[in-house]
Amino acid sequence: MDAFYASVEQRDDPSLRGKPVVVAWRGARSVVCAASYEARRFGVRSAMPAVRAERLCPQAIFVPPDFTRYKAVSRQVREIFARHTDLIEPLSLDEAYLDVTTTHTGLPSATATAEAIRSAIRQETELTASAGVAPNKFLAKIASDWRKPDGIFVVRPHQVEAFLAPLPIGRLPGVGKVMEARLTELGVATVADLRTLGGQALEQRFGRWGKRLHELSLGIDDHPVQPDRPTLQVSAEDTFEHDLALDDLAPHIERLAAKAWAAHEREAAGPHARVARTVVLKLKTSDFSTLTRSFTPASRPDSARAVADIACALRDRVQKPAETRYRLVGVGLAGFVESDSFAAQSDLFESFGFK
Repeated sequence: MDAFYASVEQRDDPSLRGKPVVVAWRGARSVVCAASYEARRFGVRSAMPAVRAERLCPQAIFVPPDFTRYKAVSRQVREIFARHTDLIEPLSLDEAYLDVTTTHTGLPSATATAEAIRSAIRQETELTASAGVAPNKFLAKIASDWRKPDGIFVVRPHQVEAFLAPLPIGRLPGVGKVMEARLTELGVATVADLRTLGGQALEQRFGRWGKRLHELSLGIDDHPVQPDRPTLQVSAEDTFEHDLALDDLAPHIERLAAKAWAAHEREAAGPHARVARTVVLKLKTSDFSTLTRSFTPASRPDSARAVADIACALRDRVQKPAETRYRLVGVGLAGFVESDSFAAQSDLFESFGFK
């Protein structure tokens, strides 16, 4: 979806159309959830501090986010997808992969299916979506950004290597700033440069990841669309009105642990019945540095109280000066396993005296 949250706001309030809209709470503690294309022209981007967005675009109209409405529209779009295929892998409220190798509609091509979906979204939601059509997920992801907003870009199998060759290496999935810097030291700036380096050299230098890089440079990606991606983590976090010391975080950790545990209980009661084994503490300092600490106890956490106790204890593993102040704290549960298999393993350990 194109500038999804901001576009929903502009659709529902005609006075916002054509104007720079920033979806965020105003204030020093807030970050941008979304920006309309009118605001993006000034350099405003999602995840930047709201105060910076206001400096970049003083005429921006700030609108507080309304996730209930955004989720409702997301469900509406998902229903449109489902008319065409059951193989839908949501990435977020506004993005998904679809496998349209075979479809319910019998349309003659993936391109025709993408156009039909975009048309239905426009007619039924009054919003626009951009699509990338390609032989695999990572290529489709890149292509989906190619002609935003309200566009479609198609990469056919015989075009893959030529399409990728001039792209900066940072466009490849998994190539972050650190890896990009390491590759730049080797004289690699584009995917074509990476390809020239060769698979053997990349594997010798970077191991299995080097082999994966070589495959990506050739457009090879066999990861399937996964309609029921298992939950990796549930969490809750909060940004404070004023920065706090580490010792002052306990009541906030307890409150967030209760929220995370409630989300965990919904997962445990769901159709796939999975439980978490690991507690995660996330902190963001006043200078926006992010820290995470995690712990997997011998017996999995079995209550919000247990989660809170572990998360509070994880503060002892934060090696920061005592005067450091924190603007955000989050508590999460990770390491999900199927509850049936976990119970079976626990029974086995107990019967052999390992518990």
